[in-house]
Amino acid sequence: MPDLAHYMGQYDHEHHSGWNKLLHAIGIPMIFAGIVLLVLRHWGWGAGSFLGGWVLLFLGHRIEGNNPAFFQGPIYLLVGPIWVAKEAWSFLFPGPAPAEAKNEKPQAS
Repeated sequence: MPDLAHYMGQYDHEHHSGWNKLLHAIGIPMIFAGIVLLVLRHWGWGAGSFLGGWVLLFLGHRIEGNNPAFFQGPIYLLVGPIWVAKEAWSFLFPGPAPAEAKNEKPQAS
């Protein structure tokens, strides 16, 4: 069975457009908030947030010209929020690029 790194790589491959990433960064939290609001029985806000989030995701994929990853399997419904969290973390706390981090050598003291 593939590991999380495999799924994240596949998800990243299908989400390279800046607009798609932005719409996912807004849409996935909206879907999550909608679920929470529906559980708390705030029906109008919950349904609006949930459906609005999905509209943003489909719009992003329409712009990018591909299908949502969850069409390949339901596991991507879990991978999506993890991917958005990783992207947000990278945006908020930029560090050296992975290639740069691998090539760094400890300096002699």
